Amino acid sequence: MSRVFAYARVSTVTQLTENQREQIKQAGYSIEKRRYVEETISGSVPALQRPGFKALLDRLEDGDTVVVTKLDRLGRDSIDVQQTVQLFAERGIRLIVLQLGNLDLTSKAGALMVKMLAAVADFERDLIIERTQAGLARAKAEGKRLGRPTKTTEKERQAIVAGLLAGRTVSEVAREYGISRALVHNIRALEAPQN
Repeated sequence: MSRVFAYARVSTVTQLTENQREQIKQAGYSIEKRRYVEETISGSVPALQRPGFKALLDRLEDGDTVVVTKLDRLGRDSIDVQQTVQLFAERGIRLIVLQLGNLDLTSKAGALMVKMLAAVADFERDLIIERTQAGLARAKAEGKRLGRPTKTTEKERQAIVAGLLAGRTVSEVAREYGISRALVHNIRALEAPQN
């Protein structure tokens, strides 16, 4: 006989899992208290690194079912969600997501849905990258300086190189200008006259 478990996750201690428990109950799942796993941990933590989720996995057997209210309870990262779904499918465990109409993600239709959601997530990520690059190109075309502001002026960089060529140490120069030794090395490499 297959067993039914529930997994509920919230990100902060100020949030409660009661809503998730109620949604699972309203969907018609009567789950024993000992088969209800709750934890407070960020969704950015991969599923297999979450203590509660890992403990749940250790208890699951072929034929069991796990119910979650939303896909994001499993994780915010589409790769992590896909890996979790694949692991469940390989172990013969059904994974029901109420948000998707009680869809079993380990079924053929569920696998298709996961792939579609991953494709949408990839598309959105590509759009964000594209918009960011377009914004950077526009800012550059408008003459805006990109990146962190420089810690030294052109005149200071020339003085730093002159000081190093005159025999001052990197540490002395770094202290005088209030910059790191690594930056002094970079300035020397970029500004020193080429032979």
